[in-house]
Amino acid sequence: MDTRLYTGADLDTGEALAAEIRSKRLQLFVKGRRDYLQLSQEDVAERLDINARTYGNWERGTLKEWTDEKLYLLAEALEMSQFQTTRLFLYAVSRAPQPDVRAMFRRTEAEDPATSAFLGDYGVMMDALSLPTFVIDQRWDVKMSNKAYRDLFRDVRDHPTAMPSTNFLRFGLFHPDAPAVFVDHLKWQLAMLAQLASSLERHGDDTGLQAIRRDVYLHPTLRDAFLTDMPNWVLGSGADLVHHEGAVRELRHPDTHIGLQGCRLVEETLRSLKALGLTRLTLVLVDPDETSMPEPCRSHDQHAA
Repeated sequence: MDTRLYTGADLDTGEALAAEIRSKRLQLFVKGRRDYLQLSQEDVAERLDINARTYGNWERGTLKEWTDEKLYLLAEALEMSQFQTTRLFLYAVSRAPQPDVRAMFRRTEAEDPATSAFLGDYGVMMDALSLPTFVIDQRWDVKMSNKAYRDLFRDVRDHPTAMPSTNFLRFGLFHPDAPAVFVDHLKWQLAMLAQLASSLERHGDDTGLQAIRRDVYLHPTLRDAFLTDMPNWVLGSGADLVHHEGAVRELRHPDTHIGLQGCRLVEETLRSLKALGLTRLTLVLVDPDETSMPEPCRSHDQHAA
């Protein structure tokens, strides 16, 4: 393990890279959304009741100061979902549209029998699904998973901190058995590092996410990937990555009758789960011979990494 100490200059460099990434993401995100809707700059300017030149400045990120009103108007003009609106705010002003005060009033399952009953029923429903599916919190801790998910990782050896039943990001980044499941492991790692960076943007005070980042910095290869390879990959992927439309990677199932599969990571979360700060993800398995594997791979997620 690398035990070098990293100086304040190293951290400053990382923060500068993060700021540059956010700025570029904003430009790609807004333009990508407009392109997705097949709108011209003039079309969006008309929706905003401004001239095309002014909108061009918005899209290029040359606006001197973003206000909540302008960001909400832009989100409405580009028909953004709640998740996409949150991403817009994060890229433009480095904060969510409004503070998340739910955690202040959230009760644990033991304190709320109705919530406990709901999650129990939801777990039964998940077990009836044939695709691997799991529920995570904001730090990617796995709170629930179905039998198909557990079967996918049944041959994984014990690890003190990186079991797939404990934290999905930690497994993919740190477990020595991860490459046996996640084919072309580097692609998965880059995507997971991007999800880690995105989660830290939204929940920078979360000690669990900070701990994952700290452990990434203790691995020289992962640290270099996080500071250099991942930002370059994100910038090269452009709006396709931040829109999270159609992530296709490959994994190998331990059941030889299933074997090598293409995989889309799909987010589909009930409002009741979101209110608890939870997100449901499903690994949609597809025949790799029938699926083109884009470079770089994209992610499907209407919530957030």
